[in-house]
Amino acid sequence: MRGIPSLITDIRKSVFTEVARMAYSGGDYSHAEDLPYKIVPGDHPMHRESIFLERAIAGERVRLAMGLGVRPVQTRTLMTDGMDAAAVAEQYYEPPLINIIPYACHACPTKQYRVTESCQNCLAASCQKVCPVGAISFINGKSKIDKEKCIKCGKCADACPYHAIIKLERPCEAACGVDAITSGPDGRAVINQDKCVACGQCLVSCPFGAIVDKGQIFQVIQSILKGDQVIAIVAPAFAGQFGKHATPGKFNAAMNVLGFDRVVEVAIGADMCTIEEAKDFLEKVPAEQEFMATSCCPAWHAMVQKMFPAQAKNISMTLTPMVYTARLMKKKFPDCKIVFVGPCAAKKLEAIRETIRSDVDFVLTFEELQGMFEAKEIDFEQLEDAEVANEGTAAGRGFAVSGGVAGAVAGVIHETHPDLEVKIARADGLRECRKMMQMAKAGKYKGYLLEGMACPGGCVAGAGTLLSVEHATRVINRFTAEADKTSPLESAYRDAGEGLD
Repeated sequence: MRGIPSLITDIRKSVFTEVARMAYSGGDYSHAEDLPYKIVPGDHPMHRESIFLERAIAGERVRLAMGLGVRPVQTRTLMTDGMDAAAVAEQYYEPPLINIIPYACHACPTKQYRVTESCQNCLAASCQKVCPVGAISFINGKSKIDKEKCIKCGKCADACPYHAIIKLERPCEAACGVDAITSGPDGRAVINQDKCVACGQCLVSCPFGAIVDKGQIFQVIQSILKGDQVIAIVAPAFAGQFGKHATPGKFNAAMNVLGFDRVVEVAIGADMCTIEEAKDFLEKVPAEQEFMATSCCPAWHAMVQKMFPAQAKNISMTLTPMVYTARLMKKKFPDCKIVFVGPCAAKKLEAIRETIRSDVDFVLTFEELQGMFEAKEIDFEQLEDAEVANEGTAAGRGFAVSGGVAGAVAGVIHETHPDLEVKIARADGLRECRKMMQMAKAGKYKGYLLEGMACPGGCVAGAGTLLSVEHATRVINRFTAEADKTSPLESAYRDAGEGLD
């Protein structure tokens, strides 16, 4: 669904835009009660049975965009309840970050196999023959699956020559690589927050838009209006996200219009991360540990800690590019506020850790930033290019795509130790990451550098992106080629990481 315009993406953009407009107009959140009527205008529902239901869902989306929780259905509360505490420039995220709006959930069927009208009542009866529990029979000339007997192995679907048996699976549950989504008593999806790593893949997979992450748009704008020096540190994956006219120069100009003091490439933090992870690998593998895993993806990091606690010590202790860049800016401008702008929902989770929250004040996704551009009616085509520092190297910018992190680290090791071969294993998507960690746990990756990315395709596939993964990858590859320097060892910040740990 990512990269395909839909009513869901339209509603999300409208919510972010209206929240941003409310903030830029002075921050009088008492008008928040009016926003559902702007988001869902008229007197006819667009896609649900009732316009009142659509507005109720829009109201919850507004609350979540402001960092508030979903209201309980069984008690009467105002949409603005709790906003006085949230509508301040210093507000942090309060878990859970990924939320399901109950009455927006379609209660989709859980995993099951169904016979379609394409069944030909063939003589081979392959589906019956391969079923290990005898759950399939012919009734009225069609195959019939006994749901009570079926063990959902899928052998019947694989065996059918007409592909007449389909696998039906709840999209959010299928997208969750850590099996954190189950069914509640009413059949609606429920997130087990003890398992959830906030990757956001369920969010972009729900065809009903029932899953929503919390935001900080309002708080960022309040900090800007308050007069804070607000610096945007922007992940490399931003390239191309805001249209073909949003060149790096025009993007910087647009950020100045929004009120940001300056824009800094997080690729410089990626360069620092690369150098430090290379040192980490050379020092510890195999002298102290069998393998080393990259540290930059917070959802991958959290998955390993929750599901493979004994192997978590093998994750590099190096700071992430976001944190390196934030600490560098805080060192230069001690009183500044830092906004990380990126593709990732899980970065919101990373930013609220006690050791990091003083470094990163706010996190915005590209989708949320687009709402701010819309609120200010920014036309990239009409903007003059602002100055661009172009400080990130090609390797640092390459962090945005799958394989980029491990490739950069291995590249630095090869430059400093040309005779040393670095064996790499990588996986993207948490299910594949789990398989890789199972292999590592079994001792199959001794001496390896492991790269894990929660999103299939890498950061360009994050839950807060606006483009298809394929399109975003092509743009990133061009952006990478435009870097003035190739290796992190050429970066002006190559030694800066040592003083920021």
